[in-house]
Amino acid sequence: MGLGAFKLAWQRQTKDFGHDRAAEFTSLIFDNRGMGESDKPLMRYSTSEMAKDTLELLDHLGWTAPRQLHVTGVSMGGMIGQELALLIPDRIASLTLLSTAARLVNTTGYIEHLRARINLFIPKPLDTQLSLVKARLFSSSWLDLADADGDFPTNGDRFAAQELRKRHDTEGFTRKGFLLQAIAAGWHHKSAAQLRDLADAVGRPRIQVIHGAEDRMISAPHGAVLVAELGGPEQVRSIVVEDAGHVLPMEQRVPFRGWMLEHVRKTEELNKGESAGAGP
Repeated sequence: MGLGAFKLAWQRQTKDFGHDRAAEFTSLIFDNRGMGESDKPLMRYSTSEMAKDTLELLDHLGWTAPRQLHVTGVSMGGMIGQELALLIPDRIASLTLLSTAARLVNTTGYIEHLRARINLFIPKPLDTQLSLVKARLFSSSWLDLADADGDFPTNGDRFAAQELRKRHDTEGFTRKGFLLQAIAAGWHHKSAAQLRDLADAVGRPRIQVIHGAEDRMISAPHGAVLVAELGGPEQVRSIVVEDAGHVLPMEQRVPFRGWMLEHVRKTEELNKGESAGAGP
């Protein structure tokens, strides 16, 4: 999951895949180091070390078969997904990189970029924090829509309630954990050569990159660079979602479910082809 997020942020997809399609999918969600129920060691965090955390968990579960894993990561989670794919490319059935980047670069102008980064770390009243977070993570049109589940007036109200609950969990959500995760995300860097190696090893038809055109956290040009350096839209599936923000699994729940099902089924067919080609 992304910077500062708990595993519960995947609750919609857990229902859509792990519950509603339980005969077809087993869903694994977890807190990255520094957040939620995971440990929060005081040390330098990096996306490569966090990928090793993920690998240890997968090995513990016995999910070690070739082409078994459909890996999906959003934002910082997508950075971790890149690192994981480099570690175990033969175990990746599909790789979905959402609202993420190979490396963070300035696409908004120096002053605006600097202001945005500084604002992450300046203490603010909680209501101000929530307003800023909502504006950076979601499109304004989605925030103003009626809550699809009907318990809150708007989507923005539901997110604010979830965020308040998270921030009142003083053991799960700590400033230390947030800052250490921010260092990991901020210093993530994959070169064009490394992305080419990743795509060669995993297989370009197994990779999809999805980005919101109105993403204010990791701007859309980051997604375009990722697609280009992985092999281009002719080889890697690329979806740019107009009028959408950063947290696509929440903002685009129904379309996202469709994109995932289509991609997973396509790559399962690739698995069958590879198995047939390998012979007895």
